[in-house]
Amino acid sequence: MGCFVLFFYSCAEAQNPSSTTSSRYFPPIESSIWDQQSASELAWDAAKLDELLAWLQTQDTRAFIILKGGKIVVEEYWGEKLTGAGKMDQNSYWYWASAGKTLTATLVGIAENQKLLKTKDRTQKYLGEGWTSLDDQQERDIRLIHQLSMTTGLDDGVANQDDTSPASLSFLAEPGERWAYHNAPYTLLNQVVQNASGQSFQEYFEENLGSKIGMKGFWQKTGMNNVFYSDARSFARFGLLLLSEGNWDGNQIWSGDYFDELSQSSQDLNRSYGYLTWLNGKSSYMVPQSQRVFPGSFVPDAPADMYQAMGKNGQFLMVVPSEDLVIVRMGGLGDNSLVSFLLIKDIWEHLKPIIE
Repeated sequence: MGCFVLFFYSCAEAQNPSSTTSSRYFPPIESSIWDQQSASELAWDAAKLDELLAWLQTQDTRAFIILKGGKIVVEEYWGEKLTGAGKMDQNSYWYWASAGKTLTATLVGIAENQKLLKTKDRTQKYLGEGWTSLDDQQERDIRLIHQLSMTTGLDDGVANQDDTSPASLSFLAEPGERWAYHNAPYTLLNQVVQNASGQSFQEYFEENLGSKIGMKGFWQKTGMNNVFYSDARSFARFGLLLLSEGNWDGNQIWSGDYFDELSQSSQDLNRSYGYLTWLNGKSSYMVPQSQRVFPGSFVPDAPADMYQAMGKNGQFLMVVPSEDLVIVRMGGLGDNSLVSFLLIKDIWEHLKPIIE
Protein backbone atom coordinates (compact mmCIF):
# COMPACT_ATOMS: atom_id res chain seq x y z
CA MET A 1 0.00 0.00 0.00
CA GLY A 2 1.40 3.34 -1.01
CA CYS A 3 2.11 5.94 1.53
CA PHE A 4 1.39 11.80 0.94
CA VAL A 5 1.55 15.75 -0.11
CA LEU A 6 3.16 18.74 -1.60
CA PHE A 7 3.41 22.11 0.06
CA PHE A 8 1.00 23.77 -1.17
CA TYR A 9 -12.35 15.96 -0.07
CA SER A 10 -31.12 3.83 -1.04
CA CYS A 11 -30.94 5.95 2.29
CA ALA A 12 -29.09 4.18 5.09
CA GLU A 13 -30.29 4.50 8.66
CA ALA A 14 -27.63 6.41 10.55
CA GLN A 15 -26.22 4.75 13.64
CA ASN A 16 -25.81 6.88 16.72
CA PRO A 17 -22.16 8.05 16.76
CA SER A 18 -22.20 8.36 20.55
CA SER A 19 -22.92 4.64 20.78
CA THR A 20 -19.89 3.74 18.68
CA THR A 21 -17.37 6.28 19.99
CA SER A 22 -16.29 4.00 22.84
CA SER A 23 -15.37 1.23 20.37
CA ARG A 24 -13.98 3.55 17.69
CA TYR A 25 -10.22 3.75 17.31
CA PHE A 26 -8.38 7.06 17.75
CA PRO A 27 -4.75 7.35 16.61
CA PRO A 28 -2.22 8.63 19.17
CA ILE A 29 -1.86 12.40 19.19
CA GLU A 30 1.94 12.62 18.89
CA SER A 31 2.72 9.58 16.80
CA SER A 32 2.69 8.38 13.21
CA ILE A 33 1.31 5.03 14.37
CA TRP A 34 -2.22 4.45 13.10
CA ASP A 35 -4.01 1.11 13.35
CA GLN A 36 -5.10 -0.44 10.09
CA GLN A 37 -7.55 -3.06 8.91
CA SER A 38 -7.74 -4.74 5.55
CA ALA A 39 -10.50 -4.53 3.00
CA SER A 40 -10.82 -8.31 3.20
CA GLU A 41 -11.58 -8.09 6.94
CA LEU A 42 -14.54 -5.89 6.00
CA ALA A 43 -15.55 -8.18 3.13
CA TRP A 44 -15.06 -5.35 0.67
CA ASP A 45 -14.62 -6.19 -3.00
CA ALA A 46 -10.83 -6.09 -3.41
CA ALA A 47 -10.89 -6.18 -7.22
CA LYS A 48 -13.25 -3.21 -7.41
CA LEU A 49 -11.15 -1.36 -4.83
CA ASP A 50 -8.10 -1.82 -7.04
CA GLU A 51 -10.11 -0.43 -9.94
CA LEU A 52 -11.08 2.62 -7.87
CA LEU A 53 -7.47 3.31 -6.90
CA ALA A 54 -6.24 2.93 -10.47
CA TRP A 55 -8.96 5.30 -11.67
CA LEU A 56 -8.23 7.87 -8.93
CA GLN A 57 -4.66 8.09 -10.12
CA THR A 58 -5.88 9.09 -13.59
CA GLN A 59 -7.85 11.94 -11.99
CA ASP A 60 -4.74 13.71 -10.65
CA THR A 61 -5.43 12.42 -7.13
CA ARG A 62 -2.48 12.98 -4.81
CA ALA A 63 -3.81 11.40 -1.59
CA PHE A 64 -6.71 9.09 -0.78
CA ILE A 65 -7.58 7.74 2.65
CA ILE A 66 -10.51 5.68 3.92
CA LEU A 67 -11.07 5.19 7.64
CA LYS A 68 -13.52 2.63 9.00
CA GLY A 69 -14.19 2.92 12.71
CA GLY A 70 -11.15 5.20 12.88
CA LYS A 71 -8.76 2.62 11.43
CA ILE A 72 -7.05 3.01 8.08
CA VAL A 73 -8.37 0.70 5.37
CA VAL A 74 -6.92 2.60 2.41
CA GLU A 75 -4.04 5.06 2.33
CA GLU A 76 -2.53 5.83 -1.05
CA TYR A 77 -0.31 8.62 -2.38
CA TRP A 78 0.65 9.58 -5.91
CA GLY A 79 2.46 12.31 -7.77
CA GLU A 80 5.82 11.10 -9.10
CA LYS A 81 5.16 12.54 -12.55
CA LEU A 82 4.14 16.00 -11.35
CA THR A 83 6.61 18.68 -12.32
CA GLY A 84 8.49 19.84 -9.25
CA ALA A 85 6.18 17.96 -6.92
CA GLY A 86 7.65 14.50 -6.44
CA LYS A 87 5.80 11.62 -4.86
CA MET A 88 3.61 12.61 -1.96
CA ASP A 89 3.74 10.90 1.41
CA GLN A 90 2.34 11.10 4.92
CA ASN A 91 4.37 14.21 5.74
CA SER A 92 3.62 16.29 2.66
CA TYR A 93 1.27 19.26 2.84
CA TRP A 94 -1.52 20.18 0.45
CA TYR A 95 -4.14 22.93 0.33
CA TRP A 96 -7.73 22.38 1.49
CA ALA A 97 -9.17 25.19 -0.64
CA SER A 98 -12.85 25.67 0.32
CA ALA A 99 -12.86 22.45 2.32
CA GLY A 100 -11.36 24.74 4.95
CA LYS A 101 -14.79 26.35 5.27
CA THR A 102 -15.97 23.45 7.44
CA LEU A 103 -12.90 23.87 9.64
CA THR A 104 -13.67 27.59 9.98
CA ALA A 105 -17.29 26.80 10.87
CA THR A 106 -16.01 24.41 13.54
CA LEU A 107 -13.76 27.07 15.06
CA VAL A 108 -16.67 29.54 15.12
CA GLY A 109 -18.70 26.90 16.97
CA ILE A 110 -15.92 26.33 19.49
CA ALA A 111 -15.74 30.09 20.06
CA GLU A 112 -19.47 30.07 20.75
CA ASN A 113 -19.00 27.16 23.17
CA GLN A 114 -16.47 29.34 24.97
CA LYS A 115 -18.95 32.25 25.04
CA LEU A 116 -16.62 34.42 22.97
CA LEU A 117 -19.37 35.09 20.44
CA LYS A 118 -22.92 34.17 19.48
CA THR A 119 -23.93 33.27 15.94
CA LYS A 120 -27.01 35.47 16.28
CA ASP A 121 -24.75 38.48 16.92
CA ARG A 122 -24.46 41.27 14.36
CA THR A 123 -21.23 40.99 12.38
CA GLN A 124 -20.67 44.69 13.20
CA LYS A 125 -19.96 43.67 16.79
CA TYR A 126 -16.72 42.00 15.69
CA LEU A 127 -15.76 43.84 12.49
CA GLY A 128 -16.98 47.32 13.37
CA GLU A 129 -19.22 49.65 11.43
CA GLY A 130 -18.43 50.06 7.75
CA TRP A 131 -17.12 46.57 7.05
CA THR A 132 -19.38 46.69 3.98
CA SER A 133 -20.50 49.50 1.65
CA LEU A 134 -24.11 49.12 2.88
CA ASP A 135 -25.90 51.80 4.82
CA ASP A 136 -25.85 51.31 8.57
CA GLN A 137 -29.27 49.67 8.88
CA GLN A 138 -28.62 47.23 6.05
CA GLU A 139 -25.27 46.32 7.56
CA ARG A 140 -26.75 45.89 11.04
CA ASP A 141 -29.10 43.24 9.65
CA ILE A 142 -26.21 40.91 8.73
CA ARG A 143 -25.37 38.44 11.48
CA LEU A 144 -22.74 35.74 11.85
CA ILE A 145 -25.33 33.07 11.05
CA HIS A 146 -25.77 34.60 7.60
CA GLN A 147 -22.06 34.24 6.90
CA LEU A 148 -22.12 30.63 8.06
CA SER A 149 -25.10 29.78 5.84
CA MET A 150 -24.03 31.86 2.78
CA THR A 151 -27.12 34.07 3.04
CA THR A 152 -25.68 37.54 3.73
CA GLY A 153 -27.46 39.01 0.70
CA LEU A 154 -24.21 40.67 -0.35
CA ASP A 155 -23.69 40.85 -4.10
CA ASP A 156 -21.61 37.89 -5.35
CA GLY A 157 -21.62 39.29 -8.88
CA VAL A 158 -18.65 41.55 -8.19
CA ALA A 159 -15.40 41.40 -10.16
CA ASN A 160 -13.62 39.48 -7.39
CA GLN A 161 -15.74 37.36 -5.05
CA ASP A 162 -12.74 36.96 -2.75
CA ASP A 163 -12.33 40.69 -2.15
CA THR A 164 -13.17 41.51 1.47
CA SER A 165 -12.81 45.29 1.12
CA PRO A 166 -15.99 47.29 1.86
CA ALA A 167 -16.18 48.51 -1.75
CA SER A 168 -16.69 44.92 -2.95
CA LEU A 169 -19.37 44.13 -0.35
CA SER A 170 -22.56 45.71 -1.64
CA PHE A 171 -26.27 45.11 -1.11
CA LEU A 172 -28.22 42.73 -3.34
CA ALA A 173 -30.86 41.13 -1.10
CA GLU A 174 -32.04 41.11 2.48
CA PRO A 175 -30.02 38.73 4.69
CA GLY A 176 -31.54 35.27 4.73
CA GLU A 177 -33.47 35.80 1.48
CA ARG A 178 -30.85 34.62 -1.03
CA TRP A 179 -28.25 31.82 -0.98
CA ALA A 180 -25.00 32.46 -2.85
CA TYR A 181 -21.59 30.82 -2.61
CA HIS A 182 -19.57 33.93 -1.78
CA ASN A 183 -16.03 33.66 -0.42
CA ALA A 184 -15.50 37.16 0.95
CA PRO A 185 -18.13 37.11 3.75
CA TYR A 186 -16.89 33.63 4.71
CA THR A 187 -13.24 34.71 4.85
CA LEU A 188 -14.13 37.54 7.22
CA LEU A 189 -15.17 34.94 9.82
CA ASN A 190 -11.45 34.41 10.40
CA GLN A 191 -11.21 38.03 11.56
CA VAL A 192 -14.35 37.61 13.65
CA VAL A 193 -12.76 34.74 15.60
CA GLN A 194 -9.49 36.66 15.96
CA ASN A 195 -11.23 39.75 17.32
CA ALA A 196 -13.46 37.71 19.62
CA SER A 197 -10.60 35.63 21.03
CA GLY A 198 -7.71 38.09 20.99
CA GLN A 199 -5.56 35.46 19.26
CA SER A 200 -4.43 34.96 15.69
CA PHE A 201 -6.57 32.49 13.77
CA GLN A 202 -3.61 30.10 13.66
CA GLU A 203 -3.08 30.30 17.42
CA TYR A 204 -6.76 29.79 18.07
CA PHE A 205 -6.84 26.73 15.80
CA GLU A 206 -3.77 25.15 17.39
CA GLU A 207 -4.82 25.74 21.00
CA ASN A 208 -8.47 24.74 20.69
CA LEU A 209 -8.43 22.02 18.04
CA GLY A 210 -5.17 21.04 16.36
CA SER A 211 -3.13 20.21 19.47
CA LYS A 212 -6.03 18.27 20.98
CA ILE A 213 -6.26 15.70 18.19
CA GLY A 214 -2.74 15.65 16.74
CA MET A 215 -3.81 17.67 13.71
CA LYS A 216 -1.02 19.51 11.92
CA GLY A 217 -1.53 22.41 9.55
CA PHE A 218 -1.39 26.12 9.02
CA TRP A 219 -3.44 28.97 7.57
CA GLN A 220 -1.77 30.97 4.83
CA LYS A 221 -2.90 34.06 2.98
CA THR A 222 -3.33 33.11 -0.67
CA GLY A 223 -4.47 36.05 -2.74
CA MET A 224 -7.38 37.44 -0.71
CA ASN A 225 -8.25 34.04 0.74
CA ASN A 226 -7.01 32.47 3.95
CA VAL A 227 -6.26 28.87 2.96
CA PHE A 228 -5.53 25.90 5.23
CA TYR A 229 -2.72 23.46 4.40
CA SER A 230 -2.10 20.11 6.05
CA ASP A 231 -1.02 16.54 5.47
CA ALA A 232 -3.72 14.05 4.46
CA ARG A 233 -3.79 12.30 7.82
CA SER A 234 -4.59 15.59 9.57
CA PHE A 235 -7.52 16.00 7.17
CA ALA A 236 -8.62 12.51 8.22
CA ARG A 237 -8.17 13.30 11.92
CA PHE A 238 -10.53 16.25 11.58
CA GLY A 239 -13.05 14.00 9.84
CA LEU A 240 -12.78 11.44 12.63
CA LEU A 241 -13.49 14.17 15.17
CA LEU A 242 -16.58 15.23 13.20
CA LEU A 243 -17.71 11.61 12.99
CA SER A 244 -17.32 11.31 16.77
CA GLU A 245 -19.33 14.48 17.43
CA GLY A 246 -16.42 16.38 18.92
CA ASN A 247 -15.28 13.61 21.25
CA TRP A 248 -11.66 12.54 20.78
CA ASP A 249 -11.06 9.35 22.71
CA GLY A 250 -13.01 10.63 25.73
CA ASN A 251 -11.97 14.27 25.45
CA GLN A 252 -15.06 16.32 24.55
CA ILE A 253 -13.73 19.17 22.42
CA TRP A 254 -17.12 20.62 21.51
CA SER A 255 -20.81 20.07 22.20
CA GLY A 256 -24.16 21.77 21.89
CA ASP A 257 -26.85 22.73 19.42
CA TYR A 258 -24.47 24.51 17.05
CA PHE A 259 -22.66 21.29 16.22
CA ASP A 260 -25.91 19.35 15.93
CA GLU A 261 -26.95 21.92 13.32
CA LEU A 262 -23.64 22.19 11.43
CA SER A 263 -24.46 19.13 9.32
CA GLN A 264 -28.16 19.95 8.90
CA SER A 265 -29.81 22.30 6.40
CA SER A 266 -29.03 25.83 7.58
CA GLN A 267 -31.81 27.44 5.50
CA ASP A 268 -34.52 26.45 3.01
CA LEU A 269 -32.93 27.99 -0.08
CA ASN A 270 -30.18 25.42 -0.53
CA ARG A 271 -31.21 22.39 1.51
CA SER A 272 -27.84 20.78 0.80
CA TYR A 273 -25.86 23.37 2.74
CA GLY A 274 -25.30 23.46 6.50
CA TYR A 275 -22.78 25.70 8.24
CA LEU A 276 -20.16 26.09 5.48
CA THR A 277 -20.61 22.35 4.89
CA TRP A 278 -22.22 20.38 2.05
CA LEU A 279 -24.94 17.84 2.83
CA ASN A 280 -25.99 14.77 0.90
CA GLY A 281 -29.40 13.14 0.79
CA LYS A 282 -31.49 16.32 0.64
CA SER A 283 -34.47 17.04 -1.60
CA SER A 284 -32.62 19.64 -3.68
CA TYR A 285 -29.32 21.45 -4.04
CA MET A 286 -27.72 24.55 -5.51
CA VAL A 287 -24.23 25.03 -6.92
CA PRO A 288 -21.76 27.94 -6.79
CA GLN A 289 -22.28 30.84 -9.20
CA SER A 290 -25.86 29.87 -9.99
CA GLN A 291 -29.33 30.53 -8.58
CA ARG A 292 -30.80 27.39 -10.10
CA VAL A 293 -32.22 24.79 -7.71
CA PHE A 294 -31.62 21.17 -8.79
CA PRO A 295 -33.92 18.41 -7.55
CA GLY A 296 -32.64 15.45 -5.57
CA SER A 297 -29.41 14.55 -3.81
CA PHE A 298 -26.20 15.63 -5.55
CA VAL A 299 -24.38 12.33 -4.76
CA PRO A 300 -27.14 9.75 -5.32
CA ASP A 301 -24.84 6.71 -4.89
CA ALA A 302 -23.58 7.89 -1.48
CA PRO A 303 -25.39 7.32 1.83
CA ALA A 304 -28.00 9.97 2.51
CA ASP A 305 -26.46 10.94 5.85
CA MET A 306 -23.07 11.77 4.35
CA TYR A 307 -21.85 15.33 4.77
CA GLN A 308 -18.65 16.77 3.43
CA ALA A 309 -16.11 19.58 3.30
CA MET A 310 -15.52 20.33 -0.38
CA GLY A 311 -12.93 22.51 -2.07
CA LYS A 312 -11.66 23.51 -5.47
CA ASN A 313 -9.92 20.84 -7.57
CA GLY A 314 -11.48 18.03 -5.59
CA GLN A 315 -10.35 18.55 -2.00
CA PHE A 316 -12.89 16.34 -0.21
CA LEU A 317 -13.51 15.26 3.36
CA MET A 318 -16.50 12.92 3.49
CA VAL A 319 -18.07 11.87 6.80
CA VAL A 320 -20.57 8.99 6.72
CA PRO A 321 -22.02 8.23 10.18
CA SER A 322 -24.19 5.28 9.01
CA GLU A 323 -21.11 3.47 7.68
CA ASP A 324 -18.66 4.76 10.33
CA LEU A 325 -16.52 6.07 7.46
CA VAL A 326 -14.23 9.03 6.87
CA ILE A 327 -12.89 9.51 3.35
CA VAL A 328 -10.21 11.98 2.25
CA ARG A 329 -9.29 12.94 -1.29
CA MET A 330 -6.66 15.59 -2.09
CA GLY A 331 -5.26 16.53 -5.46
CA GLY A 332 -5.74 18.47 -8.65
CA LEU A 333 -8.50 18.47 -11.23
CA GLY A 334 -8.74 19.85 -14.70
CA ASP A 335 -12.25 21.30 -14.56
CA ASN A 336 -11.20 24.17 -12.23
CA SER A 337 -14.67 24.22 -10.65
CA LEU A 338 -15.15 25.77 -7.20
CA VAL A 339 -16.82 22.57 -6.00
CA SER A 340 -16.19 19.36 -7.95
CA PHE A 341 -19.64 17.79 -7.90
CA LEU A 342 -18.94 15.53 -10.88
CA LEU A 343 -15.80 14.08 -9.33
CA ILE A 344 -17.45 13.22 -6.02
CA LYS A 345 -20.30 11.56 -7.93
CA ASP A 346 -17.80 9.52 -9.91
CA ILE A 347 -15.95 8.48 -6.76
CA TRP A 348 -19.13 7.10 -5.26
CA GLU A 349 -20.10 5.30 -8.44
CA HIS A 350 -16.87 3.36 -7.95
CA LEU A 351 -17.04 3.15 -4.15
CA LYS A 352 -20.63 2.04 -3.61
CA PRO A 353 -20.21 -1.49 -5.03
CA ILE A 354 -17.00 -1.92 -2.98
CA ILE A 355 -18.57 -1.39 0.44
CA GLU A 356 -22.03 -2.85 -0.21
